[in-house]
Amino acid sequence: MLKPLHDLLKFERLTEIVDVGANPIDGDPPYKPLLSAGLCRVTGFEPQEEALTALNRSRSNFETYLPYAVGDGTAKTLNICRYSGWTSTLKPSAASLNVFPIFEQNAQIIRQVPLETRRLDDIAEIGQLDFLKIDIQGGELDALRNATRLLATASVIQIEVSFVTLYNNQPGLGEIDVELRRQGFMPHCFADVKKCPIAPLIVNNNPYQPLNQLLEADMVYMKDFRDAGGLSDEQLKNICLIAHGCYRSYDLAYRCLLLLERRNAIAAKAGEQYLALMAAPPQKA
Repeated sequence: MLKPLHDLLKFERLTEIVDVGANPIDGDPPYKPLLSAGLCRVTGFEPQEEALTALNRSRSNFETYLPYAVGDGTAKTLNICRYSGWTSTLKPSAASLNVFPIFEQNAQIIRQVPLETRRLDDIAEIGQLDFLKIDIQGGELDALRNATRLLATASVIQIEVSFVTLYNNQPGLGEIDVELRRQGFMPHCFADVKKCPIAPLIVNNNPYQPLNQLLEADMVYMKDFRDAGGLSDEQLKNICLIAHGCYRSYDLAYRCLLLLERRNAIAAKAGEQYLALMAAPPQKA
């Protein structure tokens, strides 16, 4: 029911999504439902050549992918690891690899190349940003600190955060959380939580089976909607659409609809229509 909700919200443009570190190794991105419905435009950044080629090979007319490395605008060294998901401007932590040796082979640096990073606020190809997805192996904090202009009018961020840092000098969850709260965001949910077994114990003869140790998570932040007076109609509309379509956060979507109703930004009783759509049996294809 994404398109009926989109109609209720009376959007004047497509939702603008920026995907930093768009390497498609983890399957479909969270915004795939919006993309499949033709309700968004995606601008993605991926400096690894093979990953960029894969993205461009399968992209739709609503997607643009560029080879830029996003960061603080300074020159860095890209540490290319045996597994592309470990490639980073930071070096893997020997202390962490000692505790989690299942990553040792993938984390081996096989090549280093010089890299110029770009500040998100300086990238001309980004006109607007409503939804930021970012996963750049420890470089997230630099990117956030250099995107304050774009994030001032953004609505949602999905970011990879680390409970246990895997790279030298990598910011952890606490530092990321402080920065995002400073920029007006609040935690909403975990899109995914990863745990890791602590060496040397092996459970059920499976070296990859974890017990309780938290490692990292994909965490979703929303612009703070508790006092919505500081949010624009556009921000509330995008929170509503993304909460519903990407995270099944129907309570948040409904609240945004009611707030928009009170502003006369959408039709009266749009909230009632939303509840009716939610209650209706799914239509057969």
